[in-house]
Amino acid sequence: MEKRMAQEVSADSLGDEWKGYVFRITGGNDKQGFPMKQGVLLPHRVRLLLADGHSCYRARRDGERKRKSVRGCIVNSDIAVLSVVIVKQGDNEIPGLTDTVLPKRLGPKRATKIRRFFNLSKDDDVRKFVIRREVTGKAEGAKPYTKAPKIQRLVTPMRLQRRRHLRSLQKRRTLAQKETISEYHALVHKRAAEKKEHNAAVKAAHKK
Repeated sequence: MEKRMAQEVSADSLGDEWKGYVFRITGGNDKQGFPMKQGVLLPHRVRLLLADGHSCYRARRDGERKRKSVRGCIVNSDIAVLSVVIVKQGDNEIPGLTDTVLPKRLGPKRATKIRRFFNLSKDDDVRKFVIRREVTGKAEGAKPYTKAPKIQRLVTPMRLQRRRHLRSLQKRRTLAQKETISEYHALVHKRAAEKKEHNAAVKAAHKK
């Protein structure tokens, strides 16, 4: 009791199997289901005007704000659920919680992030270092196979060729544009000269 969110608590009072464990309180809900909010230093519920980006509220529209009931961050007797994280492991293993280590399934997908993750240079092949995962087939007796994510932003010869092709197309377009502009200007000058000659001829005819 009287502990706040983000404080560390000894778990010895829960029983002998939890001896030596230390928890950090990450949140919780009271008996009516209202969530605890970090920074509200009260042991009861309050109504706060919340906007997009605040915890305990999801904005439905741009710039929307709403007054919501939230529970303060101080633990009291009206808390129904308390979320905790194990900070320090004790003497005994807890079955289903600390006795199994789940492998990291999803590795980095972007080429630069894979390089940073494995400390690779630009010359190393990134495709060899992608974290693959094993998948078992749905059919009975099917052999397990491995799956790898598609590497994003990978510089391949095909990509370089496409870039060269796009650049050449752009150059061709700019040259064609320049030619059409020069042709248009030549035509405008020609028409202007013809009009000038025509006006001069009309003036000369009137003088006679």
